[in-house]
Amino acid sequence: MVRASLQALIDGELYVPGLSAEYVSRTYGIPIGDVAKLGSAENPHGASPKASAAVEAALGRLSLYPDWTAKDLRIAIAEKFGFDPDGVVCGSGETELISMVIRAFAGPNEAVLMHELCFPLYRIYACCEGRRPIYAPMGKDFTFQMDRYVALLKQERPKIAFLTTPHNPSGRLLSEQDIRLVCESADPRTLVVLDEAYIHYSETAGSMHLLRDYPNLIVLRTFSKAYGLAGLRIGFGISDNPALIDPLRRIKPTWNMGQLQIAGGVAGINDDAHVARAVQTISDSRTHVEDQMARMDRFRMVPGSRSNFFLTEILDPALGASDVFDQLLEHGVIVKDGNDIQGLGNRYLRVDLNLKERMDRFLWALSEVRIASRA
Repeated sequence: MVRASLQALIDGELYVPGLSAEYVSRTYGIPIGDVAKLGSAENPHGASPKASAAVEAALGRLSLYPDWTAKDLRIAIAEKFGFDPDGVVCGSGETELISMVIRAFAGPNEAVLMHELCFPLYRIYACCEGRRPIYAPMGKDFTFQMDRYVALLKQERPKIAFLTTPHNPSGRLLSEQDIRLVCESADPRTLVVLDEAYIHYSETAGSMHLLRDYPNLIVLRTFSKAYGLAGLRIGFGISDNPALIDPLRRIKPTWNMGQLQIAGGVAGINDDAHVARAVQTISDSRTHVEDQMARMDRFRMVPGSRSNFFLTEILDPALGASDVFDQLLEHGVIVKDGNDIQGLGNRYLRVDLNLKERMDRFLWALSEVRIASRA
């Protein structure tokens, strides 16, 4: 049994991150400043200036152990959103929190519900922990089919039900009505996990207010996107029910948050100007790309994204996702190959929204894609 479990881990799916600009520059001889990195959903304006200053000021504390619960950061988050600090747990990126949730709330072979197209780490972590992922299908253009999600929720009674808004990789936004429906339809022993990693780009306040209505709900967020702190690795989970947070605090690595993470997070959480600047840039770029892609006949921008990325559908039957992905790299554009995302496949690419000049390079590179070059 142990050998079989180890083999399953070895043979299992691996997460495929976006390529680096350095790799593309070195491989294709393109000046690094000309590379359009559109495969990692990073902030177009870089790190929060307040966070950067706080990190620099904290360098003198590198020899000291941090508070093992990241107390100062938990307090800052709680004050920002109006909850008790005991209802907050911090992690080394939101991804660590996803793994902690799966380990703490689902046992071996117990069900974990997610959409059929989802952030791959829900499925990867569930499989690595010996849990059983189950999938709710999505509709045309990856619309939510919440009746089918709720039917599985009632039938399977999973220990954990993941919802993502905006959804990754489609960018679609769940309605408050749909989130309430899931919380109210779930078995009392089912934890509903609402992943709001990209919520700032939806230009809504998100759904933290629902925490006061549903003791079976936890919201996850990250500092990697709108705050521009992907390199620091900061995420948090928040609930109005301390019973959901306590097991996560017990199961987490003791010192999973370092001094620089805590200092950067405390400062970054209140850098509203930096967040607003990024959100406006993404909104403007979305409008620009939508207008330009509407004039194309071989590629289509899948409608409905409320995030800092969108799906590009490949309409030309002579082209596939990996083919287009490779040709874009040759033109200095990094996106995500749909073949690297289970459930997405050969007809789609996921593309970040970014500064206008980077989006223009993407649009130009798409126009340069040729079938003959791969004959």
